[in-house]
Amino acid sequence: MRRWSLRSLALAGAAVLLLAGCGAPGGVDGDLVDDWPAFGQPEAFTPPAGVCLAADFAETVYLSAFNPVDCTAPHRVETVHVGAFPGDPPALPAAGSAELRAAYAECDAKATGYVGGDWRAGRLWLGVALPPASAWSGGARWFRCDLTELTSVESNGEVVSRTAGLRDALKADSPLKLGCYTAKLDRQRTIEELVAASCTRPHSAEFVGAWRAPENVAYPVRDRDWARFYDECRNQIGRYVGLADDPNLRFRVGVVAVPGKAAQWKAGDRGVRCYLWLSDRTVNRSLRNAGAAALPIRTG
Repeated sequence: MRRWSLRSLALAGAAVLLLAGCGAPGGVDGDLVDDWPAFGQPEAFTPPAGVCLAADFAETVYLSAFNPVDCTAPHRVETVHVGAFPGDPPALPAAGSAELRAAYAECDAKATGYVGGDWRAGRLWLGVALPPASAWSGGARWFRCDLTELTSVESNGEVVSRTAGLRDALKADSPLKLGCYTAKLDRQRTIEELVAASCTRPHSAEFVGAWRAPENVAYPVRDRDWARFYDECRNQIGRYVGLADDPNLRFRVGVVAVPGKAAQWKAGDRGVRCYLWLSDRTVNRSLRNAGAAALPIRTG
């Protein structure tokens, strides 16, 4: 049997008295558990707007890949708006769904406000990015609106690495804006490519504006599908040049209509860029507000 010395018993007794008899500091009751605040519910990550990203656009935004950079540093994407799907849909919206088309329409309007003019008047591409399924199941309901600069929007342009933000980029004159072009023709005398050119040098085509097709207009596949597109773009030409869109306009100037790709159309992009085309000559100035004298009726 272990023996306790009188000194050991005295020290032990003093310790018991100290713990039992001394009061806790003011405002503390001595319970180490019941005064801790409860942990809040974890919040789903929502990306911010007005930031730039060095990576290429991705349809799905993972938190692990979210690495924003200063917009004066090289970047390839700029987030212009972050919206939220209304009504708490239970599943991620599928391509072509009404929810995703509505999100694209919101991004379309917000992008125009962000850059200070119709974003389709610039060498820009707009994409809508969504959270991953795992984040969606955790409560994320956002969509992200991303703009990217391209070397060309009339053909398969490459992504441009920018070192300046896009806010108000189209408010004033900018090399980003679409302007005049040289139309390269194939053997059948149809346009093969529009190549950007100075408006003060000989050129045969010019951007005049964009038409937004209604929801019930299908993506053009056959020749007859293009008729509505040409008519609407011809109307854009008339307003741009300062001419009425009357039956004679088709005898004054040709028209080029450039919608986005089929996948973008399905996602909600109903924008069609419109260009005037001079098939028989070149000019060395812009035809904005040039009037009838600049576009005589062709008889041949």
